[in-house]
Amino acid sequence: MVELLFDDIFKIERLNPDGKKFDKVTRIEAKSEKFDMFMHLDINSEIYNLKEGEKFSMALAPTLNLDGTPDTGYFLQGNRKSLADRYEYVMQGKLFRISESSGHGGKAEIDASFGGLLMMLKGDPSHCSKFELDQRLFLLIRKV
Repeated sequence: MVELLFDDIFKIERLNPDGKKFDKVTRIEAKSEKFDMFMHLDINSEIYNLKEGEKFSMALAPTLNLDGTPDTGYFLQGNRKSLADRYEYVMQGKLFRISESSGHGGKAEIDASFGGLLMMLKGDPSHCSKFELDQRLFLLIRKV
């Protein structure tokens, strides 16, 4: 069984908080229900559209293989089931920054790029302990 690095339900608070920059990209500002995490996420709105106030489940995984074996980096078409079958929108990317603010109640922030579409996830450092710099990840989303 694949172990998820992160899994929570988010509610979209705002779309494009800094204004629309690209025609086919929407930046989502969302807050998670279970872990109280804050997220900015760019999605390709031409193929997957989300609206303000909507809720979605978001997971981060190191592999799409259901048995947890590492991903080879190649997509092989076939009848093989994968974690992606349980979600509606999937992106592959790389974690490029992990930072933690000092002081009481400090927050951890992770930044990842999915082919230029960015994600910033910020919150309690205990929820970011499974992440490593330069780690390859899969972001998986489905509406709830």
